[in-house]
Amino acid sequence: MVKPIVRDVFFLGQKSEPATKDDLQVGRDLMDTLRANRERCVGMAANMIGVKKNIIIVNMGMIDVVMFNPVITRKDTPYETEEGCLSLDGVRPTMRYQNIEVEYCDFMWKKKKQKLTGWTAQICQHEIDHLQGRII
Repeated sequence: MVKPIVRDVFFLGQKSEPATKDDLQVGRDLMDTLRANRERCVGMAANMIGVKKNIIIVNMGMIDVVMFNPVITRKDTPYETEEGCLSLDGVRPTMRYQNIEVEYCDFMWKKKKQKLTGWTAQICQHEIDHLQGRII
């Protein structure tokens, strides 16, 4: 189901809680909502649709990947950039890493490990920041 985008900075600034198998529908809602906002969005966190759970979706080119309880386990090559956000107006400076490794659970609740680089790594870092209540 397509959900409205939360723009309340107080809500977005709160830490999210671990996701469980009971939260699979939130992952599907993120897929629908990202699809509906595709022309101006490449990733989302569950708090952007009003759910404080550790769930994100990242566009990886041809597919969107939903990650439950994502954790960055490795990162290298920092760089400065600017980012925008569907929940906020304008762009802001931020620091990201060119290469990351992220662990998460998929829809089948299987543990996955993925290496991401460049733009995809940047999107993933932005969304994981949302889960920690960090707003760019």
